[in-house]
Amino acid sequence: MSLAVSPSTSSAKARILAKHDDDVVIVSAVRTAITKAKKGGFKDTSPDLLLSHVLRAVYTKPGLDPALIEDISVGNVLPDRGGASAARMASLHAGIPFTTSINSVNRQCSSGLTSVNHIASLIKIGQIDIGIGAGVESMTQGFGRKYSASEFSAEVLENQLAHDCLIPMGITSENVASDYGLSRHEQDVFAAASFQKAAAAQKAGKYSSEILPVKAKIVDPKSGETREVLVDYDDGVREGVTAETLAKLKPAFSKEGSTHAGNASQVSDGAAAVLLARRSVAVKLGLPIVGKFVAAATAGVPPRIMGVGPAYAIPKVLKQTGLEIGDIDFYEINEAFASQALFSIRHLGIPMEKVNVHGGAIAIGHPLGCTGSRQIATGLNIARQYGARVFVTSMCIGSGMGMAAVFVSEQ
Repeated sequence: MSLAVSPSTSSAKARILAKHDDDVVIVSAVRTAITKAKKGGFKDTSPDLLLSHVLRAVYTKPGLDPALIEDISVGNVLPDRGGASAARMASLHAGIPFTTSINSVNRQCSSGLTSVNHIASLIKIGQIDIGIGAGVESMTQGFGRKYSASEFSAEVLENQLAHDCLIPMGITSENVASDYGLSRHEQDVFAAASFQKAAAAQKAGKYSSEILPVKAKIVDPKSGETREVLVDYDDGVREGVTAETLAKLKPAFSKEGSTHAGNASQVSDGAAAVLLARRSVAVKLGLPIVGKFVAAATAGVPPRIMGVGPAYAIPKVLKQTGLEIGDIDFYEINEAFASQALFSIRHLGIPMEKVNVHGGAIAIGHPLGCTGSRQIATGLNIARQYGARVFVTSMCIGSGMGMAAVFVSEQ
């Protein structure tokens, strides 16, 4: 397992590597393990408690006085007990004083990155000096609610693009595969590689430094007995997955389709948090600096092929920074489906060896509101292990969008 760091010495790359007092820096980033919804280690843990664990860890790890945290933003998509009030409760339980404000944001699968971007923006404009961007999702408790067209305005649904926002995510994957000629075999090869990279990384202990071990209570579904377990690894990762084994799985959304349980992201539970600060303040307080937030961008795409979002969001954020595809050492691109991730990578001409070095959501899981924050913790961990400096995170967004961000590692 290796990563060839980009030899690029472009002026744009040199510019973002330079350090300035008003930079938005990352002091720490942590995540829980990602576990299978309804089956895994967090199936009986509420999202507010998951969030509390990472909020507490992200400020205690660098030794920050929590009274200095001015604002928190939490990405969450299924807010039935994970919304604004639950987030507030989690922060208070995590030892953060009531003087620290908090909000929750929902931009679907980019919510965890949107929260980090929100806090970074507040620091950039001088509104705060220190804040936390986080994300949490218990898909065990919140996933599965289906909406019918009858619940929406008939007048709004007369707009075809608006109506397309109701297309099931799996069908949008089939649309991408059909529109861009992606075969079932190509998608299975991509998915198998994700599992293989994740299994190798897990076996070598390469995830351990980004994962916060959490003691959780699990209820045995047969006996009803409750026991405590230590959840410290991603339990959706499987060894021995190949394109041949995936070829045996039946399509999940269309009889003639190519998307199935093995080449789509797993339904999962998890949380992550990123502590950000103005560089001058972090230096003054003697806080560690592990990275820098550079820029973020969103882009809209047709809802019926929502998965192509990264193909348009990544060029947008690179244009903001003056960077080129080759300037980036590696990319963390969310694998909502193999179809959309594969299209985005090929469309942009990104070398496959630079993408999801330790595997992606197909193998690890995709707790919707958590992923955008989780990718940052993962990216910083990868950068440290391989001596990389500049990385990009990106994801597609349900209803037809994409988001991407550029980060620098300073480890």
